[in-house]
Amino acid sequence: MNPAMESSRSQKGGDPEAAKQVDKSLFRGPDHDAGAGWECSFMTRDIGDYEVHFGGPDLPACSLRNMLAERIASVPPGGAIDWVTYYFRDRMLAEELLRAHRRSVKVTVTLEGHPRTAHANEAVAAMLSGRDGLGPGFRSLTLGKMPVPFGKARRPHLHEKIYCFSHPKPVAFIGSFNPSGNGPGDDRAIIAEIGDQDRGHNVLVGLADPLLVERLVEHVRWIHSTRFLLLARFSRDANRAIRGKDIDLYFWPRVQPHPVLQFLCRLGANGRIRIAASHLKGKSVVNAILALASTGVTLEILAEPTLRRVPLEVERRLTQAGIPFRRVTPLEGLPMHNKFVLAEKGSQRWVLFGSFSWTDRSFRLNHEIGAISANEQLFEAFAGRWDALAVRGD
Repeated sequence: MNPAMESSRSQKGGDPEAAKQVDKSLFRGPDHDAGAGWECSFMTRDIGDYEVHFGGPDLPACSLRNMLAERIASVPPGGAIDWVTYYFRDRMLAEELLRAHRRSVKVTVTLEGHPRTAHANEAVAAMLSGRDGLGPGFRSLTLGKMPVPFGKARRPHLHEKIYCFSHPKPVAFIGSFNPSGNGPGDDRAIIAEIGDQDRGHNVLVGLADPLLVERLVEHVRWIHSTRFLLLARFSRDANRAIRGKDIDLYFWPRVQPHPVLQFLCRLGANGRIRIAASHLKGKSVVNAILALASTGVTLEILAEPTLRRVPLEVERRLTQAGIPFRRVTPLEGLPMHNKFVLAEKGSQRWVLFGSFSWTDRSFRLNHEIGAISANEQLFEAFAGRWDALAVRGD
């Protein structure tokens, strides 16, 4: 694939020793009681320019937030941390960002100001925006409502999950995980609403290609500084891909067609598509999946168990169309928050992943990131995770 964007200045070199200087208290609960701690190992696969981190009830709890904590601690003075995310309730992780800021790391955090659970981010927002906070490095962003066809105006959400670090080597993580838990003693009502993301099914993929990292840092900083985010769909950058060696990155909302649907529709007869969906609802989305099935592909779906995120009517329409549909049986009520697709045609295989959900709001309004990769090892990593989820399918 030819790069769609010009390469530009190189990333700063990392400090290999910095990664060793990790405060182990990062992995304990907010009360800093080692007996009630979050200490655990990571479920990680390093694949060339990628590293894949999975979380789930079959894996050590809180592995993804611990990985982020370790990365924060590894950035030395003069380095940079740039985040954009939807939910952020992990006060201990927020304190580590403040600690990095105090040691002269350049930290920017942009956070959705009005998530579905409206007050969920308030405690962390107060920490990062307060007198001892990040100053101009923090932004809570609430977008105005937009008209939608055949319905009332709806509010777009800043739903991207991007975590960029300059050291010990430049890397940008994208995927499904929000640091939305707050450890032992967390608010059970909020966790019941949004799900325990520290123990549920999630994934973050680290991208180390210097061009991709640089473009993602630029994107995160643009979101942090722009006053015209509602007009982003009309911009040039929103409607073209960032092309790496074997991966393309896409942003939306956009004027151009939905990149995931557009790609999958090209597979046609004898193609195979497997969708792991944390959210699947909305008439236009279901119609799009039915249209996709009509192209002759073999289609399978593993879905989140809750009826709010995947209504029974959606399941009924898909199964009536002959699409194999299973819900991932929850362990202890934990969410299946994965968002990825496995696609195959002949000897070619691709994995598609990111922050995007299969919902009308995500397709039309939300700010999302998605990736399409032909990397064989990356595909195998996600295919293995599909198999682990399928074992839990009802």
